[in-house]
Amino acid sequence: MGDPRMTEHLGGPESPKKLRERNDKYARIRGSGTGEMLVICEGTDATPVGSIGYWEREWQGETVWETGWMVVPEAQGRGIATRALSLLLERMPRDEIHRTMHAYPGVDNGPSNAICRKAGMTLIGQADVEFPPGHPMRVNDWFIEVG
Repeated sequence: MGDPRMTEHLGGPESPKKLRERNDKYARIRGSGTGEMLVICEGTDATPVGSIGYWEREWQGETVWETGWMVVPEAQGRGIATRALSLLLERMPRDEIHRTMHAYPGVDNGPSNAICRKAGMTLIGQADVEFPPGHPMRVNDWFIEVG
């Protein structure tokens, strides 16, 4: 989130303070039952090339899972994020509260929208969100049943 190349569709890089706050937030959700953040690794040496996760979100009157991912530019275009999302969907907890998982890539983020489609998600339509807070974004709302 501090690299301009990685945040071009997300409002630009965050300050060191915001990066620390984000990392602390990710650390708190691990083991809490409210989500998980994972490192995406590649190759026999398990080189870290990105991250993927899911967390709770209130969306249109219900609690859903939201997912998001990042892959370093040098590793993009090789299907890594699509595979990571497919693996994440396989390991999702199945419960009665969180029946769907959503992803909200920017409408102009072709690669992330393609990842959603390849992973079997369904495009509902467009929506307006803030990410990061204070930065309005027009996104595509993708979903998949997980509960």
